[in-house]
Amino acid sequence: MSRFQTLNQWLQWQEGLHPKKIELGLERVASVWRKAAPGEGLPFRVITVAGTNGKGSSVAFLEAIFRAAGYRVGCFTSPHLVRYNERIRIDGRDADDESICAAFERIDQARGTTSITYFEFSALAALSIFCDVKPDVAVLEVGMGGRLDAVNIIDPDLALITTINLDHTDWLGCTLNEIAREKAGIMRPGKPVVYASPTAPDSLIEHARSLPAPIYLAGSDFAFRSKGPSWDWWRSGERMENLPLPRLRGEYQLQNAAGVLMALSLLQREFKLERKAIDQGLQAAAVRARFQVISGNPRIVLDVAHNAEAVGILAENLKRLPRAGKTRAVFGMMSDKDVHSVVAIIAPLVDSWYLADLGVSRGMSTDRLSNIVMDAVIGGTYIKQYPTAGAAFDGALAEAFADDTVLVFGSFWLVGDILKRI
Repeated sequence: MSRFQTLNQWLQWQEGLHPKKIELGLERVASVWRKAAPGEGLPFRVITVAGTNGKGSSVAFLEAIFRAAGYRVGCFTSPHLVRYNERIRIDGRDADDESICAAFERIDQARGTTSITYFEFSALAALSIFCDVKPDVAVLEVGMGGRLDAVNIIDPDLALITTINLDHTDWLGCTLNEIAREKAGIMRPGKPVVYASPTAPDSLIEHARSLPAPIYLAGSDFAFRSKGPSWDWWRSGERMENLPLPRLRGEYQLQNAAGVLMALSLLQREFKLERKAIDQGLQAAAVRARFQVISGNPRIVLDVAHNAEAVGILAENLKRLPRAGKTRAVFGMMSDKDVHSVVAIIAPLVDSWYLADLGVSRGMSTDRLSNIVMDAVIGGTYIKQYPTAGAAFDGALAEAFADDTVLVFGSFWLVGDILKRI
């Protein structure tokens, strides 16, 4: 008999499984998967995507291009914004409650007395569902780091690493080389690795060579050039000109798309992708809350940016938007993030702040947020504090004029709360 009958019951129980009570390492998760897996090997190809920023967009590009070419695709991403089901997609659709509950039951029975976390349950459930539906390819997004992440129990056919920057330093290390070593853990001997950012930490390249795994670096092994309404991409022996700009906004998305095109180029033996599918996929790929602009009076901008690199990109994108009125920021962050750097980057573009308590133990208090904002702004600024994300958003809307911009950013929790309301 199943432990629970509904998805919400399963999730409430899993939320009580505290990860710090469990020994780090992959052996626990791998042992559960060996019991839960339907057989030897996987009936699909695997691309694993890691990186500080750009993972979600890169997964979206891969999914859209494969689907445009007629391939079946399974995607596992995290965290979700509104519904848990978003984490597991098959052919562009969220998995239904029944499929997820059935997968949870299989995992629960296979684990016996082995403890696994909320995230590990989700990763194993995704793999179980993919084994049922047998897509042509599964795209697995790393939750954090790489080496010890649950998706790393699977050997990928290709590893795509988007960027490496400072984030999750309590877990991954305090230098770029330390963080790069963790993310390099998704590499496998003889399997290609793509690094999509222009400057690769030494430890990333060293790890690839030590395996060895062939590594392809942006700027040396492949490159791209923006041409206003279109862009070009090339590598040795291959060139694509006048590509359509991605539907996803921002110059930074060209870097993500270029890394994806390199990955697809390396998989040409397994997947036949015509130029038409690439064009269609670039224009179809969409991810909520990655500089998502909702036109209206006032205009609303939603972005899950929560580290210095991502907020820097958000700031550049904001500068490119036509602006007449004020920018009102609805803001909340986790206390383990580099909040000082984030606020310092975005503060020159913000006229007033509506600070939200996230309602989770890791969330930074609005008192602390207020002090950081005041320290970052010379000459003072307008700040209000609210007990919830919804109250902060309502406060910003109530005071906004028609030509203002209401910017919601800083946390998946915050943006997800607001997405439920609009």
